[in-house]
Amino acid sequence: MDRLDEIALTGLRVRGFHGVFEHERREGQDFVVDLVLHLDTRPAAASDDVADTVHYGELAEEVAAVVAGDPVDLIETLAQRIADAVLAHARAQRVRVTVHKPHAPIPLAFADVSVTIVREKGAA
Repeated sequence: MDRLDEIALTGLRVRGFHGVFEHERREGQDFVVDLVLHLDTRPAAASDDVADTVHYGELAEEVAAVVAGDPVDLIETLAQRIADAVLAHARAQRVRVTVHKPHAPIPLAFADVSVTIVREKGAA
């Protein structure tokens, strides 16, 4: 596979109701998503047409809908759902997704908790 180009979306903050504790599902909390989408941008560069790439505005809305959608226990599961949504785009080949849970219920001082996954189209 040729080297792929990247579209990055960082710091997408969305209210979600994920977690293993009942209060997390009841009260919700903000999750922050970073992703790097790998694709070939040469067709879009040649045509100057957004139809020949992945529209990052629409992508942000799709990812936000996943985070705000059906609750899951684990941010690993949430990251997988986000990756699945991104890879559903025809031009998407690979994605790196990081889900941050900065308000995780940890009884210690901490800056952030995150899970990062990398998924590729056609890979098991």
